[in-house]
Amino acid sequence: MGNSYAGQLKSARFEEALHNSIEASLRCSSVVPRPIFSQLYLDPDQHPFSPADVKPKVEDLDKELVHRYTQNGSLDFSNNPTANEMEDEEEDDEMSDSNSPPIPYSQKPAPEGSCTTDGFCQAGKDLRLVSLCMEQIEIPAGFLLVGAKSPNLPEHILVCAVDKRFLPDDHGKNALLGFSGNCIGCGERGFRYFTEFSNHINLKLTTQPKKQKHLKYYLVRSSQGVLSKGPLICWKECRSRQSSAACLSAKPNSSVSSTVTPENGTTNGYKSGFTQTDSPVLSPANSAVNLSGTQELPRNKNLVKPLALSLQIVGKTYASDTVNGNSNNGGRTNTSSSTPARPVPHSASPRPGFAAGDQASMSSSGPPKKRHRGWYPGSPVPPPALVVPVPTVRPLARTEPLLSVPVPQSMLTGILQPRPIPAGETVIVPENLLSNSGVRPVILIGYGTLPYFYGNVGDIVVSPLLVNCYKIPHLENRDLEQLGLNGSQLLSVENMILLTIQYLVRLGPDQIPLREEFEQIMLKAMQEFTLRERSLQMSAQCISVSPGQLPWLARLIASVSQDLVHVIVTQNSLAEGISETLRTLSEMRHQQRLPDYVVAICASKIRGNEFCVVVLGQYQSRALAESMLTTSEFLKEISYELITGKVSFLASHFKNTSLGDDLDKLLEKMQQKRGDNVVTPFNGDVNECVSSQEAAAMIPTQSLDIDNDTFQIYQPQLTVARKLLSQVCAIADSGNQSLDLGHFSKVDFIIIVPRSEVLVQQTLQRIRQSGVLVDLGLEENGMAYQRAEKYVVRLDNEIQAKFEVFMRRVKQNPYTLFVLVHDNSHVELTSVISGSLSHGEPSHGLADRVINCREVLEAFNLLVLQVSSFPYALQTQQSRISSANEVHWIPLDGVEEMGGEEKLYFGLNEYSKSLQWGITSPLLRCDETFEKMVSTLLERYPRLHSMVIRCYLLIQQYSEALMALTTMASLRDHSTPETLSIMDDLISSPGKDKSGRGHMLIIRVPSVQLAMLAKERLQEVRDKLGLQYRFEIILGNPASELQVASHFVARIKSWRGNEQEEWVPRTYQDLEGLPCIVILTGKDPLGETFPRSLKYCDLRLIDSSYLTRTALEQEVGLACCYVSKEVIRGPIVALDLSEKEHERTSSSENDSDELLIDLERPQSNSSVVTGTSGSIAENGVSSSCAAQKQNSTHSFHHAANSSRLEEGVSPEPATGDPLKQECDSLGHQMASSTSSKPSSSSSMSRTFQWPGQANKDCRSLNMSLPRIVILSKAAYSLLGSQKSGQMPSSTSLLPHADVSWVSSLRPFLHKDMTSEEQSLYYRQWTAARQHHADYNNQGDAAGSRSFHPRRLLLTGPPQVGKTGSYLQFLRILFRMLIRLLEVDVYDEEEINISHSENSEISLSERDPWPDIENFGKMPFDVSVHDPKYNLMSPVFTEKLAGIKQEAKKEAKFEESRKRDTVSMMLTKYAAYNTFHHCEQCHQYMDISPASQMSDSTLHAFTFSSSMLGEEVQLHFIIPKSKESHFVFSKQGKHLESMRLPLVSDKNLNAVKSPIFTPSSGRHEQGLLNLYHAMEGINHLHLLVVKEYEMPLYRKYWPNHIMLVLPGMFNNAGVGAARFLIKELSYHNLELERNRLEELGVKRQCVWPFIVVMDDSCVLWNIHNVQEQSSQSVDLGITSKNVSLKTVLQHMEATPKIVHYATLGIQKWNSKLSSKSLRTPFSRCHVHDFVLLNIDLTQNVQYDLNRYFCEDVDFNLRTNSSGLLICRFNNFSLMKKHIQVGGQKDFNVKPKISLSESIAPILPLQYVCAPDSEHTLLAAPAQFLLEKFLQHATYKLFPKAIHNFRSPILAIDCYLNIGPEVAICYVSSRPHSINVNCEGVFFSGLLLYLCDSFVGADFLKKFKFLKGATLCVICQDRSSLRQTIVRLELEDEWQFRLRDEFQTANSSEDKPLYFLTGRHV
Repeated sequence: MGNSYAGQLKSARFEEALHNSIEASLRCSSVVPRPIFSQLYLDPDQHPFSPADVKPKVEDLDKELVHRYTQNGSLDFSNNPTANEMEDEEEDDEMSDSNSPPIPYSQKPAPEGSCTTDGFCQAGKDLRLVSLCMEQIEIPAGFLLVGAKSPNLPEHILVCAVDKRFLPDDHGKNALLGFSGNCIGCGERGFRYFTEFSNHINLKLTTQPKKQKHLKYYLVRSSQGVLSKGPLICWKECRSRQSSAACLSAKPNSSVSSTVTPENGTTNGYKSGFTQTDSPVLSPANSAVNLSGTQELPRNKNLVKPLALSLQIVGKTYASDTVNGNSNNGGRTNTSSSTPARPVPHSASPRPGFAAGDQASMSSSGPPKKRHRGWYPGSPVPPPALVVPVPTVRPLARTEPLLSVPVPQSMLTGILQPRPIPAGETVIVPENLLSNSGVRPVILIGYGTLPYFYGNVGDIVVSPLLVNCYKIPHLENRDLEQLGLNGSQLLSVENMILLTIQYLVRLGPDQIPLREEFEQIMLKAMQEFTLRERSLQMSAQCISVSPGQLPWLARLIASVSQDLVHVIVTQNSLAEGISETLRTLSEMRHQQRLPDYVVAICASKIRGNEFCVVVLGQYQSRALAESMLTTSEFLKEISYELITGKVSFLASHFKNTSLGDDLDKLLEKMQQKRGDNVVTPFNGDVNECVSSQEAAAMIPTQSLDIDNDTFQIYQPQLTVARKLLSQVCAIADSGNQSLDLGHFSKVDFIIIVPRSEVLVQQTLQRIRQSGVLVDLGLEENGMAYQRAEKYVVRLDNEIQAKFEVFMRRVKQNPYTLFVLVHDNSHVELTSVISGSLSHGEPSHGLADRVINCREVLEAFNLLVLQVSSFPYALQTQQSRISSANEVHWIPLDGVEEMGGEEKLYFGLNEYSKSLQWGITSPLLRCDETFEKMVSTLLERYPRLHSMVIRCYLLIQQYSEALMALTTMASLRDHSTPETLSIMDDLISSPGKDKSGRGHMLIIRVPSVQLAMLAKERLQEVRDKLGLQYRFEIILGNPASELQVASHFVARIKSWRGNEQEEWVPRTYQDLEGLPCIVILTGKDPLGETFPRSLKYCDLRLIDSSYLTRTALEQEVGLACCYVSKEVIRGPIVALDLSEKEHERTSSSENDSDELLIDLERPQSNSSVVTGTSGSIAENGVSSSCAAQKQNSTHSFHHAANSSRLEEGVSPEPATGDPLKQECDSLGHQMASSTSSKPSSSSSMSRTFQWPGQANKDCRSLNMSLPRIVILSKAAYSLLGSQKSGQMPSSTSLLPHADVSWVSSLRPFLHKDMTSEEQSLYYRQWTAARQHHADYNNQGDAAGSRSFHPRRLLLTGPPQVGKTGSYLQFLRILFRMLIRLLEVDVYDEEEINISHSENSEISLSERDPWPDIENFGKMPFDVSVHDPKYNLMSPVFTEKLAGIKQEAKKEAKFEESRKRDTVSMMLTKYAAYNTFHHCEQCHQYMDISPASQMSDSTLHAFTFSSSMLGEEVQLHFIIPKSKESHFVFSKQGKHLESMRLPLVSDKNLNAVKSPIFTPSSGRHEQGLLNLYHAMEGINHLHLLVVKEYEMPLYRKYWPNHIMLVLPGMFNNAGVGAARFLIKELSYHNLELERNRLEELGVKRQCVWPFIVVMDDSCVLWNIHNVQEQSSQSVDLGITSKNVSLKTVLQHMEATPKIVHYATLGIQKWNSKLSSKSLRTPFSRCHVHDFVLLNIDLTQNVQYDLNRYFCEDVDFNLRTNSSGLLICRFNNFSLMKKHIQVGGQKDFNVKPKISLSESIAPILPLQYVCAPDSEHTLLAAPAQFLLEKFLQHATYKLFPKAIHNFRSPILAIDCYLNIGPEVAICYVSSRPHSINVNCEGVFFSGLLLYLCDSFVGADFLKKFKFLKGATLCVICQDRSSLRQTIVRLELEDEWQFRLRDEFQTANSSEDKPLYFLTGRHV
């Protein structure tokens, strides 16, 4: 359409108007699909175009204009829905939804002889604001100056004086009806009608004149006295701008045919009309992508294509236009720029939204096809100050200078003075330029002012490709240093011109200039200059070229180009040079040789040098013009050419064969000759024929055993799944509350894929085969197959409904973690806003609407995982994904040797490298012959898009190759060898195979219409040649399902062997082995996986329109796959990479700390799973918990940090799997999985195992080979390996069409950058374009850009296996959540049950509390039952004496003994560590951001301890929120006491006892969060920590009260903590008693209990015994989980509780029987969780020196004091197995280390003789002693071993001396209760730090065996001697000098001394 009216319209006015409307919409700046209606109105008799049509008559144009205006009401921006430009409602009514034009308004003709020029009144006086802005205008009182808009002069405002009574007030009200105004041009006054006035000022309206419509602005004078446009006149109650903008943007203007799409690109590249521009008219607030110079001009079609179309802007408007309230002048874009005096440096507009218009922004208006806007002079650094649209100029001779410049009002300060444009700066484009020369010149904007173009502007294209290279941006010093530049050295214009010429000279005949390549050249030049300047210390002047030298230097450089580059130098303006070039071109004869490039230089004295480049090369000009279109645009262009019949010339050219015969007739002949016979389907030569019935019935006999249903996860996929998981854990740990993993118990997911039916089916297949639905517990086994469909959603019109259902599920299931997988997320990234006006592409903005909607962003239980092979569009400055949340595929070279995999990934890099292999048939090929044919045809058909021509030629090539190979051998020479060999392979391979298998060929045809044409043509040729049973032709259209002929389906089914009757192939992989041609269409390949039988990818149609990295690489991605090792091995060895290979084998890929469960299985080649693999089920991915045990002990934190989660369940390769390849729906994955039987070739596995299981003749049977790719010349040169370094590779191209480079100066992107580095590079140097979904994700400062915290990006090469990886991720995520909800608790049966005393006292089983009378009569059971004391000395009882003791085998393995644990689900009453976050307890856990850590206060608390004999100072750290628990002095500073309740208090919402938890080494892992265990009630909880650990605990538990032990206890054991807790509590009890006594409370009424609880108590249970029916002997037990609150409240409610010393509960184990519960209360030891009466136990202390068994020691002493210890058996405690911290042993090392590697020191070396040379150890003396005693039993007490009848007598203490000996505990205190020792002969005596209660008489009561041994332990040598004397030990015991020992400490560490002796 463009300029040539493609066929004249019928005469009817209506049709003409409608046609104009359609054409107008085609030209509108948004990308428009070609309206199909347009052809309905074309005259069928006329040929689609003839030279006569190219240039319509002026009258036609005028007529067209009239109609266009009629259509629009005015040339205003009425259909630019920005609020500023809104017209009145009347106008909206006129533009009703029908396309019929309003009745034209007929104006009275102007009086004879009066002026009718637009912008002047009938008296001929100028009314334009531009001309009058400096005039002093006299106006009568009560009148205002207002601006009127003329539809014919949209850029101008006409000045009028109007009585203000007839204008509205600020609210849009009170305007008088009617009009009163004066003409300020000629001074005529008193116009009483607006109609009359509008005639006078030549508004030339086509609709009824209305003041509301045409009086637009108030005019105001600025401070400089310049008259300028002011605010809009507020007619009709000022509709609020925002709302109007919003409402209008949703409703496209009816005058535009409903096909507008909002892509920022041109509609139709270069039809005979001018290349469409689309410069959206944007107010400065939104000068978005088009204006800001930093924005990547080359792809911004909107910028500078000359244009003269009435502007129908619909698609591209944003409500944000109203932000600054500036209004557009008529049809002009306001480039807001400051006055020339204040240049805005280029980088001042880092974001597209910045308003400094340093780009020439085109305004688009005025009569169609007549004019192109120019640029204003300006140096590259200051932006062109001003964009000047020119008034409408009809091509009539005019003498008056109409070209004076209008001034756009600037929104910034400063008014620009008008500058006249000299008449010389215009270029008239010659008529019939394209028809005469066959070339449509492309003018590359260079530097300086481009002239205006008039005339036949449709035949030229203006490209901004290199314009940004010449604008050197202002960079920060940091960036300059990174680039190796200094600020002063920037290139002069002369240098830029010379570089440009050099670059053009260097380009090959089939290369086009590339922006990225030229930018690198410019950067290198600047670096060179900088280096030279530094080395020579000279100023820039010496390097620069003087303007005088420029012309001859330029010609000199061009002279070596063999006349391909010409230089034209002119003096006045560039217009001369361009005009000259165009004139030469139009007069040129066809045989003349044209230069490829003409460089026009204007060496003007006034303005300095300016230049531009005119591209005349046939190939270059066409490729440049086509590369300006985005994919969508050129696809629309192609469909337009097909629909309008423009291709008919071409089609008729291809009706004949290359030999000149009529193709159709030839085929008919062949068909008749063949009759009913067809070529045999398979297993026979092409010449053998059978009847068609027989052919249809032929089915291969042999089933190929294609095992379709195995799905395996290979090692790399597993590793990546773990990387994803650890990233999710990192998000949860990041502390910003964005993800709380502990909250979820289930995983659910949805996968969103682009619009491709095959991709949906493929993803469904993967989901079904992987079993993930069953593993996640989402579906039942039987149902999973059908139900899979609800988990995969296509981005099409139905997505909204399906997605709402999904989001409802998300909201309704807060405890399920949902994962939204957005697969192929780089496809269709347009924003909703740009898509809202679109009718063309249904997918516009859909992904944005789903992925970025508010519900998704806010749902706390939804993770978004975006998956892409080409993630570059997601990695911009505006990215929503934090770079930390990107997970990249593991580098493939590292994987090559992993696990000896059979197959290796063969991707883009490998294809590039393969060109150096030097093999005879390369994998990447360029069909030179085909390219030559194409270039001949391109010259012949200059008006058609090259892809159309290439496609027609390709169809002919394949058709002729088919004919040549079957019937007409004479055609062989006319097919290119490539095509011929492909077709030969395709049709001969089924013939050689008994089962009929063959290869697949993909022909990539992006345009759907062309693809359908290709399919029809090829099918027709195939059928007529009788090959319809030989191979299939399939149209691979993303929108539809696969259609395969029934006889081929039958063949595939027989190969597969086990399919149901109704089975049909749904994915390309289902076509494994089928000989076929797939014509793959659609804008992008969408990541479909192809079968191994794919052998050829024909990409000859992918040419210079694919100049972005994503577009190009995703096409070649079709061929990526996994291949057999041998394939790569050969060439690699040749390149001597073998050493590298060996290194790889030895280095392990996994992190050393990663637990790879079961991955190191022996690899076997049989199909039997060997080693520890457990079962084949494990190999196919169903969960087994074989390996859970291995990890069950890992704490979650480790899991999170080093991804140590049980993947035992993961499908690991158990056997030597043929192919580590997973099915991927991503990118262009070709990888797929194989079966676990290496022998079978799985239909899913990728690459070329040419089919045939047993075929001996098939040499490459078990080889999977890379595909062969045939590329176009343009693509080949970008992908080929750049040895010469001449061409840039595809990696340096713009990464994606939706993004733009931020700066033309930037470092190079190296090919060998890792994907992480590339991501950071793109995030720094690219920005999203305006229609990109991330565009509005802009922060004010770089730091405030909002990353979405729960969004991850998985990237990996195409077909590498990403789908399998993320499905595995879902599985291990679920497993981890279950692990997080589970806890490993100790499950060990009680010990020493047989020794326990049976109580004779029977207590009622139903009693909730013990009755103190009965309970006091029960004997105390001194035996220890806690299983953790399994390896400790038993306590002697009379029962024990009767037991025969065997040697315990495990005694020596005490260190390594692994305790039994079992996994339990956490309940709502559990205690948690720091990794738990949830809404309920986060107040309890975290400080609010407002309050800081300093809000807790530090208080010293001092008391004297009789035991320590000195004052003790403890420190409390008390958070503000907990201060209510304490009493402070009146001044509020000094801590006085901790409040205690009264015994009589009955508060159900509190527990009375303060809870103390000593903790060490477990600041993260300790279960210190009791919020849920206490059911959220008020309680007092104190952490007791060592001084050096306090900062860590304070960091993790800022809301907890800390009790910090004095520094002297930093190395102490748990005894010290318990001792100090008890001492402090007693002291506090006394203080509280004193305080409350003053308030009248009795002392004994104060609550005397505290709880001392371990930091590993996790769950509490209650057990009820139930009577069973009479037959059953045992009683049933019910157990129920209860809260700690319940347990404590129950225990605190015990009657007469103050009479008990200690209360506790029993340890849980899975075998708790009703027998053990028969006695609800026991009088025995209690551990780990005790309710302690500090009043009663005042005189019983914990031993503060102890490291081990301090509780047993304390319990024995408490009992011997006659106090009651009660254990509640109906409660039980579960303790978590925590691997870190707690009472861990010291790492005993020598104090002074001499050598690095020291053998471990054994416990027997922990003691030595005093004063000996023994190695001294760095460990506390008490610790060494206790450890020594545990191991020294045989040395110290030989008589006691296994002799429980004769225990060792221990006075006042219990120490563990090893499990082989029994200890009889005896208290020396008077009135103490002791075990009956009558008749017992002791085998030893242990005296440990004994006090004055032990006397000689006391010891004489006991009898000892002969040879019994003695051990006396004291603090120092003197007290040792004193003790022996005081106790008269030498009477009965014999000592030797050498029997004295000390612990191996140095003297400053205060060693302990002990003496041994024998009983005499």
